[in-house]
Amino acid sequence: MAAPSESLLKYDRPVLVNKKPAEDPGEPTSEATDGPRLGIQEILNRTFPPRDWVEEDQVWGQQVSSAPFTGADVARLKGLLDRKLLQSRVRETGLCPQRRELYSQCFDELIRLVTIQCAERGSLLLRVRDEVHRTFAAYQTLYESGVFFGVRKALLAEVDMIDRRRTSSEVEEETRRLRKRVKELRADIEAAEGSHGETRRAKNKEREEEIEILKGLNQQLKSQLEGMLSA
Repeated sequence: MAAPSESLLKYDRPVLVNKKPAEDPGEPTSEATDGPRLGIQEILNRTFPPRDWVEEDQVWGQQVSSAPFTGADVARLKGLLDRKLLQSRVRETGLCPQRRELYSQCFDELIRLVTIQCAERGSLLLRVRDEVHRTFAAYQTLYESGVFFGVRKALLAEVDMIDRRRTSSEVEEETRRLRKRVKELRADIEAAEGSHGETRRAKNKEREEEIEILKGLNQQLKSQLEGMLSA
């Protein structure tokens, strides 16, 4: 386990410990002050569990500071937050994990400062923080679901458009084929004119009927194409 990164939450100086790193206790909850009356350091350790890490085969430990604070400490916190926001190049709008993490650390530091002054107020702020985290998680789930739904609808619309274009191309190709057939039949009629009397007239009639049928089919396909393009 590598050494933890710098945090806006103030910690004491690291100390060398002779024990294995503690198991991750998970995110602390607002039940930190239940039970017998505890000292400030014990309350802080329950609220923000000490962290351990291994460095060069040595185990180091660090707990949240319980040192009294001054107005200068609050000003330092504000300046450090502004500097980290600038250095991290966080997004000012929308979801930004880096910005959320920095403000979360800042709020934890404010909880630490209030807890040192009044444990009950610190416990109440901890409840507020936990509720904000739960609310944010719910909104993030809704946002991700909305994004997924929007992408899915866009993909379905694109597939539908492709199908429409493909059908339109097929109708246009059939129309061109029918027009070509009409020209061929008319050429046959013109070539057959002046020969075979009644037979010629019968054949001409058959070809004219076929032409009329093809014209009707062509008009039907044309109407179908226009309906698709106007949809």
